[in-house]
Amino acid sequence: MVMSDKAKQHVDSCRFCWMCHHICPIGNATGHERSTARARALGISLVNRNTIPLKEIMDNIYECATCGGCVHVCVTGWDPVMFTKETRLHAALEGKLPSYIQTLLDNCLETGNAYGKTALCDGLTAAIKKHEKKTDTLLFLGVDARYMVCEQAKKAIEVLESAGVDFTTLADEPASGAQLDFLIGAANETKEQMTAAAKVLDTFKTVVVYDPNDAKALKQLYKEYGVELSCEVVTYTTYVAKLLKDGKLQPKNTGKTVVFQDPYQLSRDLGETEEPREIIENYAVLGEMLLNRDETIWAGNILMAQYLPEVIDEVARRRLFNAESIGATTMVTASVSEYWALRHVKQDKIEVLSIEDLILG
Repeated sequence: MVMSDKAKQHVDSCRFCWMCHHICPIGNATGHERSTARARALGISLVNRNTIPLKEIMDNIYECATCGGCVHVCVTGWDPVMFTKETRLHAALEGKLPSYIQTLLDNCLETGNAYGKTALCDGLTAAIKKHEKKTDTLLFLGVDARYMVCEQAKKAIEVLESAGVDFTTLADEPASGAQLDFLIGAANETKEQMTAAAKVLDTFKTVVVYDPNDAKALKQLYKEYGVELSCEVVTYTTYVAKLLKDGKLQPKNTGKTVVFQDPYQLSRDLGETEEPREIIENYAVLGEMLLNRDETIWAGNILMAQYLPEVIDEVARRRLFNAESIGATTMVTASVSEYWALRHVKQDKIEVLSIEDLILG
């Protein structure tokens, strides 16, 4: 398998190490050693040594959520996410993707989203149309919100409306490239989708990004791909926190105690931990999960639920149990995808709210 020397070094250093064994949300959910970063490195090393074929490890390669929990706790600086994404790229180039991943990839290339959706729900279509006029500020909703959790997309729009913001939403919003990056890494198709999106986004002065996954792509991955953006990219939580500071929103604190589920894209990748908390503290009493900020545990997402539904349910269930174990009754999240995953679990002990739910009451 063709792999960079750096990735090979990381693989050979990770394959017998147990340092991050406890932190992997997928490994904890499945209870299988094969789901951990260490086992993934061992499998890749066996492929590199021509001991086993690549196809034998591809299911395992796509068990990785690329959440970076393993990278964060590794005191020696090895990066399982990096070599996992290189392996995905190699499999794509060699035509050896699992069929379920190939379907998601084909959907991304044909429709701009992994779900193959082309139509928005009626309510969201109307909400977007209200803001079709060109302004300096674009609210970028993202494919998960637009096609899978449209009620939350509408609420994201409603929050900005309540603050009197003059902004634009796009009926034909381009894909950010984040899903392609997850599925096949640094392929030409990924960069092409990012470049096409950048051309649209750069017609605005400010782009407010609702989904943390898209925010990571625009603020971090675009630079890695060499895709330049001239617009200012702001996360939704940073933007709303400033609206509160500027007196554009009139919060009413309910006195309700909640805990916050940090999206890893905000906390670990972008270093944003306090802005969501500033918002929450205007509307509720904030408690903390035992593992919070850059030590957060990922709570699942919509994309991986397309091919690992039971595992993603268990990932979310375990995070809900983390909240329950400290006596929490309400969890707030700033990730539309984690919101979907947490709400998908059938349970009645923890109320799951989005930032928008909290603001709008």
